[in-house]
Amino acid sequence: MSSSESSSFDLIVIGAGPGGYVCAFRAAQLGLKVALIEKRSTLGGTCLNVGCIPSKALLHSSEHLAWAKHHAAEHGIKLGSVELDLAAFLKRKDDVVTKLVGGVSQLAKARKISVITGAASFVAANTVAVGDQKLTAKNIVIATGSAPVELPFMKFDGKTVVSSDHAIAFDSVPKKLVVVGGGAIGLELGSVWSRLGSEVTVVEFLPKIAAGYDDDIVRNFTRILQKQGLKIEVGAKVTGFANGVLTAERGTEKLSFPADKVLVSVGRRPFTDGLGLDKAGVQLDEKKRIKVDAHLKTTAPGVWAIGDVVAGPMLAHKAEEDGVAVAEWIAGKAGHVNWDLVPAIVYTNPEVASVGLGEDAAKAAGRAVNVGKFNFAANGRAISAGATDGYVKIIADAKTDKILGAQILGHNAGELISEVVTHMEYGGSAEDLARTIHAHPTMSESVKEAALAVSKSALHAI
Repeated sequence: MSSSESSSFDLIVIGAGPGGYVCAFRAAQLGLKVALIEKRSTLGGTCLNVGCIPSKALLHSSEHLAWAKHHAAEHGIKLGSVELDLAAFLKRKDDVVTKLVGGVSQLAKARKISVITGAASFVAANTVAVGDQKLTAKNIVIATGSAPVELPFMKFDGKTVVSSDHAIAFDSVPKKLVVVGGGAIGLELGSVWSRLGSEVTVVEFLPKIAAGYDDDIVRNFTRILQKQGLKIEVGAKVTGFANGVLTAERGTEKLSFPADKVLVSVGRRPFTDGLGLDKAGVQLDEKKRIKVDAHLKTTAPGVWAIGDVVAGPMLAHKAEEDGVAVAEWIAGKAGHVNWDLVPAIVYTNPEVASVGLGEDAAKAAGRAVNVGKFNFAANGRAISAGATDGYVKIIADAKTDKILGAQILGHNAGELISEVVTHMEYGGSAEDLARTIHAHPTMSESVKEAALAVSKSALHAI
């Protein structure tokens, strides 16, 4: 921003990740004068720069390698020697990131948003400082995201003990990689390096990996990942790392895992470091998240917070919806977010996706439910594509047939979950989903069949 430009805005957004930049874009669409502050030299936040996007690029490329090595021959394709060019592999990931962050920058420019590079801190509730610049606005949105959680006894060194930020850019394939934490990030990056030749062990403190999913889904998912070569150790508490060996304990049992690299992916924490929230009068809750009301307003007048810094799932798409709603509320419109219907996905192969209430959670809450399942092994498109692992599960209220949730284990589960989310958004029933015409042959027919199975009416299963 040039010195001749006004430093007064209708809206200042701090943080240009998916929540922040989408909030800024929507506000600009609605005619507000917007400043977007980002400490990185590129827009897009963790998601585009070191998170969702680069990890998906690596997953996609590594899937091609695994397919070429293990499945090409069965399709009648003779490839001869299949080898990894790690430099080219990583360059493609970097090219994807460059393209996307450049695209966000172009969109910001087209919307006449003032993009300011630097770390922002509050001077007062309506004023922030970036370097020696002071900016004021009637409304300020905090969208500073999250950072990887560090284990106090195993701090990140960026070389051996690493976060996901480092694990998207190893300069060689580690012989032995130990992943601490069996959530989405650990399983995804563990899968990438396993496909590239690492001996990968996932060490999870809880009794199961992918802890938010139903037991039956996790049992099948675990079996598939083990078949792919991942070693999975659950119920194991990590105790330390020294001399190339990670130690853990399971009850009285002492465990040790040799490791060239240790990826610690035990969660993320809200990132509010250096913001000077006390100067604005913004309070935190007991988990150090920013306190907000039902409209994402903080305890300070005119200050809002969205995405990973507030309660709720730390997911880019949730942050985007928060950002849109806040921009609309600020502009006097009727913003809306249905936080009960935020889908979650683990982007392994096969993927796992969920929305709403799982079967286990429904039963634990004493809800009477009917559950419909359909295996991809009985789906024509899945058989044609060699993607028969997994199944779709629909959970519906036993009395009203309203869909309460769904979980999918299978190829492209992340895409398939969307139609269930859509039916749930409008309060749809399992019968509504079952009577929706699905093209044949598609994987999505399994969603229809699972919905039919809720009333024991599946056509392609006994």
